[in-house]
Amino acid sequence: MGTNYSRIPKSKDIAYKHVLLVEKIMKLDIWDAANVENHFRVIENGFDRLSPWDEFTNELTVHLGKRSSGWKFCWNFHDGKYYSNKEELFEFIRSGRVVDEYGELIDNEEFIEMALNWDGIIADEEYFKKNERYHSFDWRKYEDKVIDGLRVSSATEFS
Repeated sequence: MGTNYSRIPKSKDIAYKHVLLVEKIMKLDIWDAANVENHFRVIENGFDRLSPWDEFTNELTVHLGKRSSGWKFCWNFHDGKYYSNKEELFEFIRSGRVVDEYGELIDNEEFIEMALNWDGIIADEEYFKKNERYHSFDWRKYEDKVIDGLRVSSATEFS
């Protein structure tokens, strides 16, 4: 059991996105049957088509990582999509707000301090070799990375 943490935008950034959302909704042709049938997915996004609401909520929350008892805090670097090192990560965190999976806001600096000081096991080569009799799978796919001294998950999907 653990707790996941995400970065959400600051209130003023969400308010700005809200204004853009309302403008796009006001421009929708609500009488066009094709628009209704397509759930108003009128915004081109590569091969996808988004509705104004899809666009508004797209990447509104970005998973930062997970705290679990017995394990060192595990960061989610999203394969470098938002940040690729410790400095960029902390800048990204400070540019928004931090919320846990229960909807509680956490002060950014308190979150960073907690995550840096949450100590425990790292699932590295040493860990898997020590526990080899329990792992009959290719553990290298699951091995944690260490970036700038941070435990970073090899996966981007967390539970």
